[in-house]
Amino acid sequence: MRKNMLAWLAIILLAITGIIGYQAFAESEESAEVGVLPGKRAAELQLQDLQGNAVHINAAQDQRIYVLNFWATWCPPCQGEMPELNEFAQENKDKVSFYAVNIQESANEVSDFMRKHNYTMPVLLDKDGDNADAYHVQGIPTTIMIDKSGIIQYRKTGAVTKAELEAELAKLAGDR
Repeated sequence: MRKNMLAWLAIILLAITGIIGYQAFAESEESAEVGVLPGKRAAELQLQDLQGNAVHINAAQDQRIYVLNFWATWCPPCQGEMPELNEFAQENKDKVSFYAVNIQESANEVSDFMRKHNYTMPVLLDKDGDNADAYHVQGIPTTIMIDKSGIIQYRKTGAVTKAELEAELAKLAGDR
């Protein structure tokens, strides 16, 4: 009987430890997202285009809607969403500053990929991943839409569709 009681006590203790550990983990994940969730001010970014020119993004100062898609050429979900992102970028270039932000790949690798697939959307390079870190990008693809005031209005980790982006853009334009 004493062995059964000790076994039950051990199970209860493990369960309590698990619950406390989960709560601490959930709180740390939540606090890590401050400033990168919808409703928070977007971070300024310093990137390079494929020609090596410096590009500074400050949505609040620029008074433009930005869509940033963090991706890599080796990422299958990123590859899958690219045709629709390319269409969205071309069809909305007068309304939105769209950038496919490649993480930690060379300009040659990215240029070859874009040329091979005939993609024409603007690409920026985040060579060391610092800009992705500023947005707490944990997985790719991650897409972020920022309004003209520099406030993040949409964030999705995982493949995004053209229809999803158009719906979010319509919300920002007041076309609900």
